[in-house]
Amino acid sequence: MEFAHTSVLLNETIEGLHIRPDGVYVDGTLGGGGHSAEIAKRLTRGRLIGIDQDDAAIAAAGKRLEKWNEKVTLVRNNYCNMPAVLKELGIDGADGIVLDLGVSSYQLDSEERGFSYRFDTALDMRMDRRQSLTARTIVNEYPELELYRIIRDYGEDKFAKNIAKHIVQARRIKPVETTGELNEIIKAAIPAKMREKGGHPSKRTYQAIRIACNRELEVLENSLDAFIDLLNPGGRLCIITFHSLEDRIVKSAFRKNENPCTCPPEFPVCVCGQKSKGKAITRKPILPAEEEMEHNPRSKSAKLRIFEKK
Repeated sequence: MEFAHTSVLLNETIEGLHIRPDGVYVDGTLGGGGHSAEIAKRLTRGRLIGIDQDDAAIAAAGKRLEKWNEKVTLVRNNYCNMPAVLKELGIDGADGIVLDLGVSSYQLDSEERGFSYRFDTALDMRMDRRQSLTARTIVNEYPELELYRIIRDYGEDKFAKNIAKHIVQARRIKPVETTGELNEIIKAAIPAKMREKGGHPSKRTYQAIRIACNRELEVLENSLDAFIDLLNPGGRLCIITFHSLEDRIVKSAFRKNENPCTCPPEFPVCVCGQKSKGKAITRKPILPAEEEMEHNPRSKSAKLRIFEKK
């Protein structure tokens, strides 16, 4: 199927980047190339680096960005390796970095990728199909306590303990191979009255397993300081999150980089030597407009935060 994806908070992100025609910009989550296309068309002597670990995204974005080939370089990699990618390209710093942390519509709607509970297909959920760890491995091999922790923490599901218990009971009989089998297990673990509320019963568990499979929160948390360091003076980091766990990590990292002082509050002057790297432009996150949420329901949980380097 064609790599179709509607970029969320597109205008707000482009505006937040404050694009300079001769600047260097990095799209760390290239996807279908929506944000990248808007950046590329505003560049004259500037350069855009697009990074994505999904081979389908690289192929689709390559076609979409073809008309700006001389300004655009695409790299198949995880965005956490951005410093090494830029170094290899001979780039010292960026004037803007954008991350859209949502799962693309293509990934959700591609039956064979196993991201969605809407299809009965093999358990996969890998954003980078070169990696060995899949959702099937997590479901069939992780200890019950670890499954419980993943579903509780990453899915924020109040039935996490029972879901983990039911998964382990089912896999003792035979391995859980498909999304359809996993759906039935989750359904059996949630009381019938509760299944009628809050959407599909598998939604939170699938989110949790996907996050664990791709190490999404770990990668994000371990990357943000380095991205701020990569920015040139006045450069901006724009991050779009889609659930509270991601937003919390971004908010915390921005706050720490704006005010890194570790001195006790009673100290009259700072003695720790930690210097501010810049400021959060967004005290509160930017949310999609009503019109966008109506047009693209998947944008409803999106939040944009922006940090500017000193």
